[in-house]
Amino acid sequence: MDYSGGCQCGAIRYLARAPRDRASVCYCRMCQKASGQPFMAFVRFRADRVSWSRPPAIFASSTIVERGFCAVCGTPLSYRQIAGEYVSLTLHSLDDPAALAPEMAFSPETQAPWCLTLGHLPAGPDVADLPDFVSNQQPDG
Repeated sequence: MDYSGGCQCGAIRYLARAPRDRASVCYCRMCQKASGQPFMAFVRFRADRVSWSRPPAIFASSTIVERGFCAVCGTPLSYRQIAGEYVSLTLHSLDDPAALAPEMAFSPETQAPWCLTLGHLPAGPDVADLPDFVSNQQPDG
């Protein structure tokens, strides 16, 4: 199965061709800072199996890792060990993120304790149902 996705504004699209490697979440502090969230979720492919409509902007978050993002809207798109043959795409930049579930967790010891209770939070309203809501986001697919 092939996977397509892209950034929030539509400036960058990608196609990742099967086979995929693992899907994971990472709780490390660098992923927390890169996303502004308690973790990042990824699916990994051989880098030569991913084609981009235009290359993402790159930030070298360490001496061995680079992170790709859209320079227009800021969407985090990828994580790659610079000398590695794989690239990890952010799971929720996929057009169908529900098609995959994480199979492993990196650095779980650094997760916020409240992460374990997220599934038990009461549901709030869907922002799309709010009055005068208009999305400027590029549609999936």
